[in-house]
Amino acid sequence: MKSILSSVVCVIVALSLFSCNKNNNEKVITLVMAEVNPPETLAGRVDQAFKEKVEELSGGKIKIDLQCSGILGDNGAIRKLMVQPDSYIDISRQSTAGLVSLGCKEYELLSIPFTFKNREHFWSFATSETARKLLDNPREKGLNIIGLYYGEEGFRHLFSTRKATSIKDFEGLTMRVTSDKTLQAIAKNLKMKEKKVDFSELYVALQTGEVDVADQPLANYLANHFEEVAPNIILDGHQLGIMETFITTEAWDSLSEKQQQIIREAGAYASEFCHKISQEEEDKVLEQIKAAGVSVVQVDNIVPWQKACADFIKETSAENMELYNEILSYAK
Repeated sequence: MKSILSSVVCVIVALSLFSCNKNNNEKVITLVMAEVNPPETLAGRVDQAFKEKVEELSGGKIKIDLQCSGILGDNGAIRKLMVQPDSYIDISRQSTAGLVSLGCKEYELLSIPFTFKNREHFWSFATSETARKLLDNPREKGLNIIGLYYGEEGFRHLFSTRKATSIKDFEGLTMRVTSDKTLQAIAKNLKMKEKKVDFSELYVALQTGEVDVADQPLANYLANHFEEVAPNIILDGHQLGIMETFITTEAWDSLSEKQQQIIREAGAYASEFCHKISQEEEDKVLEQIKAAGVSVVQVDNIVPWQKACADFIKETSAENMELYNEILSYAK
């Protein structure tokens, strides 16, 4: 009897050791993740949270090779590479406007001015089935990417060389615009002149009077020292800086179901991490801006601003009105 029990125990131990060795010998997967911002920025910190959670949940079997500060190129170059076969970049964070340029017109809805009333409106949407459908949209259109999770860098606000306390104060001023239709529409509907200026040239353009008005999230405004040449901000919150992190379909399809679940779970964690720190970070930056002597004006009634852009909002949402109304419905 003892002999039989000993044999059974030996078999169990052998099977356990075999199982452990098999798991220990499991191939380590490395996924390259590109980020244009430095690691200390909000975007960089959210990426780092994702990386750490993936590696924790996988027991180190999935490594995220996070390359920050634009080492692997700007977002435009990264986008073009990721939608092609055999991309050496597996994961990156992209903007709404960037995805529209790839033919995903539905993403225009997220950049329509004054769509999100506040952060809680956005985060209510970001955790919804509607948001999930949008993340799946690029793959459904035949692109080589699939969405993982959302984040945000705060609302964009107008800042100017002259003090402006109401919507009427912008009439006749010159606003810096890009190829972004939303930015152009804001300038037009607030009765401003438009001037295309590269971001790298914006400081000098404000300094010389080439433009009077521009827009940025508060953190970018401070980081680029725009308070030195345009010390007036009006907190209109016309657009939310939405971050969307994607993975190539080739990388995604190479993962097992369990590994895909780890990536999804880490994405949800990173998204919640962003939700937690984004308001805290913006509050800190706002206090720094005020301490620097910048005139900060709070917009208490956004209705006149919405009415000014009403035609553009209607025109841009017309093709996907049902989806746009779904997004609006998450406001509390």
